[in-house]
Amino acid sequence: MPMDKMNNMDRRLFLGAGAAALGGLASPALAQSTGDTVEFEHEISAAVRRNISSFRSLDWQPYFNSLKGGAILVDVTSRALHYWSEDRSTYKLYPTSVPLTEDLTRRGRTRVVQKVVGPSWSPTPAMLKRNPEWPRYVPPGPENPLGTHALYLSWTYYRIHGTHDTRKIGRRSSNGCIGLYNEHISDLFALAKVGTQVLLI
Repeated sequence: MPMDKMNNMDRRLFLGAGAAALGGLASPALAQSTGDTVEFEHEISAAVRRNISSFRSLDWQPYFNSLKGGAILVDVTSRALHYWSEDRSTYKLYPTSVPLTEDLTRRGRTRVVQKVVGPSWSPTPAMLKRNPEWPRYVPPGPENPLGTHALYLSWTYYRIHGTHDTRKIGRRSSNGCIGLYNEHISDLFALAKVGTQVLLI
């Protein structure tokens, strides 16, 4: 293969991989602005589909009748959390961790019932049955699996929370909860209210 063609292909692969690593946030307009071809744009799109499923911005209307109190949509497949404010002025999209298996995954409508800064953590009876060696209580701090902030949902034991273990984000790694980077849960915590509607799909 000629060296100039090899360099061109290597550059496209590098840029495509970079776009996938950024969560597929490179848009077709961005790809075109670099002077690359439609072929390059297609390669980015294919890489995004393979690596992060449908991690992209969404409109709230297919999922909620209104934005009263704000709305949170968690897409377990794409491992993304979407937030819309009641006045539609704010939209946020965050990468998440999701439950390890389908039997730990709950879908449907719930709501935020409590907001806690510095949450403590206790494993559920089901968790202790699977992992009897786990501690019965973990106080707030760097060892706490709920991170710095938690939004408690109306479903017993279910939370949207932070994590100190950043390796978990973007993976199937939880026992049922939805995890965010601590800086993202801090941001969401400030936006969401008690009563904010939540839908897991």
